[in-house]
Amino acid sequence: MIYLDTSYVVKCYLRETGTERILAWLEGKTGLSCCMHGRLEFVAAVKRHVREKRLTPLNGMAVCRHLEVDERNGLWRWFSVSDSLVRMACQRMEALSPTLFLRAADALHLSCAVEQGFNTVYSHDEHLLAAAPAFGLDGVDILDH
Repeated sequence: MIYLDTSYVVKCYLRETGTERILAWLEGKTGLSCCMHGRLEFVAAVKRHVREKRLTPLNGMAVCRHLEVDERNGLWRWFSVSDSLVRMACQRMEALSPTLFLRAADALHLSCAVEQGFNTVYSHDEHLLAAAPAFGLDGVDILDH
């Protein structure tokens, strides 16, 4: 299984810098996974593209439906946001160096990856990648290779 944060999930469905490289890297891979809150972040990203007029409202809805079809076909596995996951994320955030910037949603991604037994998270988010070692994870950006 492969843990992708939302920055990579979005690149699977919207044309952004690096989309082609990510899709080529993912070709033939199975077990794509993400924390369930990434599903909400995905919809927010699509809405941002519509708001910024990079997508029409109709195209935005089509992108969301495409993800839903892929979900039904088993392409994605979404991990639940449980009380224990939120508590773990809180504890790990509290333990971070005060100089390390990390958003709450990214702490959930990293904690979820740890909870689910992943060693590596794939992301294009510099803050998440910088914090990954503090969670005992390797953070990899395919676009930097």
